[in-house]
Amino acid sequence: MAAGAADADMSMLLMGTFVRIVESGSLSAAAAQMNATQPTVSRRLQALERHLGVRLLQRSTHGMRLTVDGERCFERAKELLASWAAFEADLRGTQKEPQGKLRVAVPHAFGQEKFVLPLARFLKECPQVTVEWLLRDDVQDYIGSGIDCAVQVGEPKDPAVVAIKMSEVPRFVVAAPSVLDDALPAEVGDLAHLPWLALGTYYRNEVVLRHNVTGEVRQVPIRPRFTTDNLYALRSAALLGLGVCVGSAWLLADDIAQGRLLHLMPQWQAAPLPVYLTYPHAQFYPSRLQRFVSIMRDAVPMAVQS
Repeated sequence: MAAGAADADMSMLLMGTFVRIVESGSLSAAAAQMNATQPTVSRRLQALERHLGVRLLQRSTHGMRLTVDGERCFERAKELLASWAAFEADLRGTQKEPQGKLRVAVPHAFGQEKFVLPLARFLKECPQVTVEWLLRDDVQDYIGSGIDCAVQVGEPKDPAVVAIKMSEVPRFVVAAPSVLDDALPAEVGDLAHLPWLALGTYYRNEVVLRHNVTGEVRQVPIRPRFTTDNLYALRSAALLGLGVCVGSAWLLADDIAQGRLLHLMPQWQAAPLPVYLTYPHAQFYPSRLQRFVSIMRDAVPMAVQS
């Protein structure tokens, strides 16, 4: 390799390390994300500062902050790295085989069951990609956690991400036969008199139901005997006859079909939960992320509604 090309590669490496340090918040976090040691990351930062002749970061026992020169360098370095990545992608063509690691955060329930099938399809189609499959119901910091994309149930709260709505999860009221003493509720208000299980993420002290035909909305007050933040725990408690609950159709369909649970007041349903695929805004997205998004957009609607 010519000296000029080697110098250019080293400059890109040093800039990339600097950007990763700033975005992750520390040298140790950057080292973990880059599969490098902290001394290596520190040496690269010092080499970039020597090359540019300026101090980029002020470090102390309280943390680190960008200098004025560091702020300018950070913005320019991000632009240069994104432009170079886009340039390489253009030269190699859109059909370049995806490769590298993809870190994906998925909700615990979906990540353990429904989404493993489209994940398997993705890995078969992209044999040079490895996936780190993280079970997390919420993602607060994509960059700091090194997460490339996430599947989220519910409306995204972070305006700094791309959010692609893929589907909706139908939800309805169920209970084990033993809870009802052979007396099905005659009208929606009767549900308030039954023992309840709560899914704290979405409802605690009341459930809101809408009539499928008339559109009427009713708020049903409840006094839960059991509250959890996990869908599988909610289902297990319902199967044991501990109370009534509002659950996701995909998780409860087999239990209803086998008679283990009864679908109560079927003309009334809770609002469906939207399912989004989210990832940080960027000027360039690697082909492995683009392919994963494409596969998930095709597979998720069938997975969550079946």
